[in-house]
Amino acid sequence: MNKTREFPAYGEYRERGYPSFGYIGTIARINLTEKKVTPVKTSDYAPKFIGGRGICNKIFWDEVGPGVKAFDPENKCIMMTGPGCGTGVPTGGRTNMCAIAPNNYPEQYCWGNIGGWVGPYLKFAGFDGVILEGRADTPTCLLIEDGEISFHEAGPLWGTLTHECQEKLEKKFGKGVASLVIGPAGENLVRNASITTCNDNVYAKAGFGAVWGSKNLKSVSIRGSGTVKPFSVEKVLELRKKMGYPQRRLNPVQYKNQCTFRPHITFDVPQGVKEARVACSFGCNQRCNIFVLDTKSAFPRKRKRTNQVHKCVGIYAFKMMNDSGQGTGACFHTKLNYNPACLWMAATPKPQDPTDAPEDLEIMNNYRTGNKLDFWDGDYDRGNVISDLCTQYGVDKWDLMIWYMTWFAMGKKTGLLDDIDLGMEIDPSSEEFMAYFLDMVTYRKGYWGNLFAEGMYRALKTLGEEKYADAVFHPISNTVPGLELDIPVSWHSAWGHCFHWQGRGFQGIGYPQAYLQATLMLMTNTRDAQTNTHVHSTVDMFKRCADDPCHSPEIAAWAIHGENHAELKESLPCCDWQGPDVNWEEMECEMLYAATGMDFDSGEIMNYCERSKNLFRAVLMRNHGRCREQEVDMTYPPLQFPDADGRTFTKDEFNDLVDMYYDLRGWDKKTGWPTRETWERCGLPEVADELEALGKLPK
Repeated sequence: MNKTREFPAYGEYRERGYPSFGYIGTIARINLTEKKVTPVKTSDYAPKFIGGRGICNKIFWDEVGPGVKAFDPENKCIMMTGPGCGTGVPTGGRTNMCAIAPNNYPEQYCWGNIGGWVGPYLKFAGFDGVILEGRADTPTCLLIEDGEISFHEAGPLWGTLTHECQEKLEKKFGKGVASLVIGPAGENLVRNASITTCNDNVYAKAGFGAVWGSKNLKSVSIRGSGTVKPFSVEKVLELRKKMGYPQRRLNPVQYKNQCTFRPHITFDVPQGVKEARVACSFGCNQRCNIFVLDTKSAFPRKRKRTNQVHKCVGIYAFKMMNDSGQGTGACFHTKLNYNPACLWMAATPKPQDPTDAPEDLEIMNNYRTGNKLDFWDGDYDRGNVISDLCTQYGVDKWDLMIWYMTWFAMGKKTGLLDDIDLGMEIDPSSEEFMAYFLDMVTYRKGYWGNLFAEGMYRALKTLGEEKYADAVFHPISNTVPGLELDIPVSWHSAWGHCFHWQGRGFQGIGYPQAYLQATLMLMTNTRDAQTNTHVHSTVDMFKRCADDPCHSPEIAAWAIHGENHAELKESLPCCDWQGPDVNWEEMECEMLYAATGMDFDSGEIMNYCERSKNLFRAVLMRNHGRCREQEVDMTYPPLQFPDADGRTFTKDEFNDLVDMYYDLRGWDKKTGWPTRETWERCGLPEVADELEALGKLPK
């Protein structure tokens, strides 16, 4: 959280030959309109912006001005790796994408990140990233192979489901390609359409699949025979033994009679479950995801059985019972760092030896379950079918399962949906209804298909927010005797996305010390920040800030710490769960050193993160008019609803916390805009000059 140190002299590294390790050296500018490829030097942006989202922010700032909409040809979709990608640095295989997002409300510059193999394959093929611009006149697919990029007709692929498309691309280009594809939802500009890798990893929540659809881009296939040279193989091997210790474990295929994807989602499966644990990204030394074998397919005429990868959210199609307050203040480490990512992100961490940290147990195991709403009980086949539908159509699972389906469940129980005729009885616990609904949305069939294809928040605004979003749902039962927590029927939060870790709604952390951090992170973002940023702080902080969190500067400081590390995680890039490690602040520095040889300390690396975050801020200010008033008005409303303990916060209390946040950021408290001093400290005086000319530099 060091704010005052100057940025390292990046020029010194360039004079010594950087970037040479960890980078390939070329970014491909791909103009779909002209079918033209132009090389761009990675050294124009690195090491000053490191990689990943940092470079995306710089390119977008330089090349895309105000007024561009998500489906305009001028919207540039930038996919960027980082110096750790493909080197074997643990969890370093992730890849970032940035563009104006159609699923956001209002449309704004946004980001996404994925695991899988496409990022390393892109570097093996000779590129650190690609800039997709323009619009093809006919459906198009791209092949990137060993320094060459070719354009191909995608007419025969248009309309195919994602798995079928992947299979046809292998037949077309040969074995060994890693492909990114869109499904029919992206082709039909469904606003929450995803882009899917050959590993079923996805760019999902921002709706980038619809951006590709608007550009007539069906797929990008990648194959390469090159290598990525890290600076220190010895350091890479050291990190592979150290990062995540002692949670790494072998996870052989298991045959179970229960579905146990999360500790709170358990039910009998008569036919048994065949599964294995898999890593989500190249080089990862942990296996957090579940590879479920031989499951029921949503498309029996094409394939009766299929395999699926279940990650954080897909398992909620199997069973979902509770709402607000579920979880603990669990996304922080104990003093002994005994909580693996896959457990502390699931809000159920326990030290391996409880006697090692007894003072932490009261907080770590204080599980608040909130309301019991009985959305839908366990059904193994239904869960797999709904997940398969989302994957095959290319639709964001998060929106569907956490927002559409819960809204259907609560709306039906309250009679709110009695006057809505979708052509079939509304029942989110029915496999048949969900297949019918997703088909209607994906292909924009009729009034209702077109309405919900515009995204849940836009649909609610059309229907009428007062009735269909803000209406109060009275719980059927509550797990806390005598406490009833009235909640809205729609879990709308901010920027067109739904509740997540905000003390209410889906995975509502029970502690304001955590969910106020999550709300601050959401406030300056353009989408749900907790899918990559996550709240990481210490037990001691939770104790110190328990009584008056809205007037605790530490809450604001830890939110900034989490945001800065998010910039770093998406620039290296690395695991969005495993870092940051609050007991090992040098972890990312060591990762960067292993890949590139750049030897920064934690203070210097945090200053880089300030640079990337403030440049993201500059894009939002110039292109989308972002300011404090807009941000507070958008993010405060959920705090009016009670958390698991029945606690609410006033807007004045939240504004007091925002004052502290902006002050620590070096942003003007009235407007929320960075000062010239902040821009210059970040090494971005030219940004200050441009914003001053636009009247967006505080006096």
